[in-house]
Amino acid sequence: MIEQVYRFSRSDEKAIEKILFDEQLHYLHMVLPQGEGLPIHYSNSTVYMSVIRGQLSIGLDQQAIAVYPAGTMLKIPVDTQMNVQNAHPEVLELIVVKAPAPVV
Repeated sequence: MIEQVYRFSRSDEKAIEKILFDEQLHYLHMVLPQGEGLPIHYSNSTVYMSVIRGQLSIGLDQQAIAVYPAGTMLKIPVDTQMNVQNAHPEVLELIVVKAPAPVV
């Protein structure tokens, strides 16, 4: 078998899953029910955030919180303050890719 296979959850329960972490990139799967989010933090790499379902409410640096629907991908520069939340009734599902992989 040449390929490597990775799986992620298919639930509506809160999940932050580190699917693939290697020297090239970090690939995360996140499921956030209404009212859930991440602690405010700074991006440690360029972040590519894809909204799979639901609506993402995100504040970046000093900007007002913006809302992005499913089918949207954001590219967020390194060292950007991020406030990621689900303020909506529908479950929010995200794929987050950090590339290049942050140095830890």
